[in-house]
Amino acid sequence: MERETPVEEDIDRGKAALTDLFEEAKNGEIPIMVRRIVDDIDEIVLAVRFGGWHAIHAGEREVKKSLRQTLFKYKQHEDAELFERAFGYIREYY
Repeated sequence: MERETPVEEDIDRGKAALTDLFEEAKNGEIPIMVRRIVDDIDEIVLAVRFGGWHAIHAGEREVKKSLRQTLFKYKQHEDAELFERAFGYIREYY
């Protein structure tokens, strides 16, 4: 059995944290397909990030832009707190 690398373990924890965040944010007015939004965020962040992206303004800007686009797709773009919390998890785990 192949063991996950520490980076893969962080990403798994990140996806779990994002899943919890969006499950918590889900409401009756705007149903969220939590698994799809988390998978979309994960896929986009993995595609646009690069080593040390947190320390470079352009890296943060690109990840934030991708996150905003994903939240817009699911009509969650107006929730500033949700955006900031999701970005915090991305910074921590990706």
